[in-house]
Amino acid sequence: MDKEKIRLLVQEIVKKTLNHSKQVPIAVSNRHIHLSPEHVERLFGRGYQLNKLKDLSQPNQFAAKETVTLIGPKGKIANVRVLGPSRGSTQVEVSLFDGFTLGVKPPIRNSGDIKGSAPIMIQGPRGQIKIDEGLICAARHIHMHTSDAVHYEVADGDLVQVKVEGQRGIIFSNVLIRVSPKYKLEMHIDLDEANAANIKNGQLGEIISVESKKQVGGG
Repeated sequence: MDKEKIRLLVQEIVKKTLNHSKQVPIAVSNRHIHLSPEHVERLFGRGYQLNKLKDLSQPNQFAAKETVTLIGPKGKIANVRVLGPSRGSTQVEVSLFDGFTLGVKPPIRNSGDIKGSAPIMIQGPRGQIKIDEGLICAARHIHMHTSDAVHYEVADGDLVQVKVEGQRGIIFSNVLIRVSPKYKLEMHIDLDEANAANIKNGQLGEIISVESKKQVGGG
């Protein structure tokens, strides 16, 4: 059994043993890129299809064998992993420190919210593209299956606080809840956040309060 399958199995066992607690496993997300089908072809060649390297924890998502180089006004970052499958719009997710390295200021955004975000140059083996928007620092969030949301008494769009114990214990605020029957329970933070609190993949955090409920529009 490979390391990724073991990690997923351990997460599933942990989840089943949590009973009525509000703990969630944490995954540390390094810089990566989601490409549109058009940009896959422009960077890797006409008719090119991404090749799976390994499955990710979220169902039907995978890390591809392909990587690209990000080029900014002050520097570049090589070997940025492409995640699949391809999406409707290209989205590049980096940390704030990565933005400093590149010489750009990625706004902190929820995934998919790229309107008016930062531009970046992307270099592939068969071409180079410049996107006028699409570079973001992903806001911390928790993926939940619909059954998890019922158990944790939260809804899609809620913001919660998550406490993480340890030598550099921390409370994360403004953690977005994202609910879908396609999701698996997991909190995502970036490398800067993980390093600041000395958090490792698979470590547990606990939802300690709901900061704000999603606003539902009325008639």
